[in-house]
Amino acid sequence: MTDPIAAIKQRIRDVPDFPKAGILFKDITPVLADPATFNLCLDAMARHYDPAQIDAILGIESRGFIFGAALAARMHKAFVPARKPGKLPAAKQRIDYQLEYGFDALEIHRDAIKPAERVLIVDDLLATGGTAWAASELVRALGGQVTGACFVIELTFLPGRERLKHLDVHSLVQY
Repeated sequence: MTDPIAAIKQRIRDVPDFPKAGILFKDITPVLADPATFNLCLDAMARHYDPAQIDAILGIESRGFIFGAALAARMHKAFVPARKPGKLPAAKQRIDYQLEYGFDALEIHRDAIKPAERVLIVDDLLATGGTAWAASELVRALGGQVTGACFVIELTFLPGRERLKHLDVHSLVQY
């Protein structure tokens, strides 16, 4: 049998100078285009966690929705979307956070997480960790407990894992 992580890594496409010059973008759309590889990702993510220890999966906009919602369905858990401001219709919890060059914000519905619920954060990429940190703070603000943060790709030359040192961080592919 082929190594599933090697198969996933083989499908991740490098796109130079995107979204700006000097950046080598890791494109996961070829993973999504191949059902076998997409399922390898979901299998590897699901294997790492005990479903009895998770009540909900929070996916970060936008590619975290793809992996998070599919993983939530596979594990029979609630799915919570963390969105950019102005996208959710009901009462929201918001956090503003600093990025390397500027600021951003995330929102979730206030009723999406109940006190003491155990939440797994899912996104496609861990870089500096700012967005995943903000998502974890939203969970805590609503009384939930973050059980971990799971990523398809981790850029180990950036400080994301260090920023999330308070969490159990798991990534499938590291660069």
